[in-house]
Amino acid sequence: MTLHRPLLLAGLLLASLSAMAQYQWIDKDGRRVFSDRAPPADVPAKNILSQPRGGAASAAAPAAAESAAPAASAAVTAAKAPAPGVDKALEDKKKQAEAAEAAKQKADEARQVAARADNCKRAQGAKATLDSGMRMARVNAQGEREVLDDTQRAAELKRVNEIIAASCR
Repeated sequence: MTLHRPLLLAGLLLASLSAMAQYQWIDKDGRRVFSDRAPPADVPAKNILSQPRGGAASAAAPAAAESAAPAASAAVTAAKAPAPGVDKALEDKKKQAEAAEAAKQKADEARQVAARADNCKRAQGAKATLDSGMRMARVNAQGEREVLDDTQRAAELKRVNEIIAASCR
């Protein structure tokens, strides 16, 4: 029984704390007004002296929220909307990234075209040498020089023709 009384007293004290939540402001006639409701929307923020939960006098958003709900919801929507400068900057960054990617792809394609043209030129030179009929030699895996016979020459000519077909389009 002795434990129940302090708990009951603590519960009553906690319930009474919500009654202490009051607004205090100066109305248009210069009188101090105390209320448990937010001041009307026509009261400037500088005239609000105190709010519940230690709110500062400059916070007029709760007062406007209770008395003018549509205006407050419009303000919240406007606050959630991104700033115009941020969107423009983001769009500019996206455009720059896309332009950089396009330039990189163009450079890669140009390198591939140049490599293909070089391969074509070399293959055509090798074909001209093979078609000339003069003796050709190459170095084998052991580092020795060996002269190409007719079958090796035909295989090399076939390989060079495939390179020309692939690179010289």
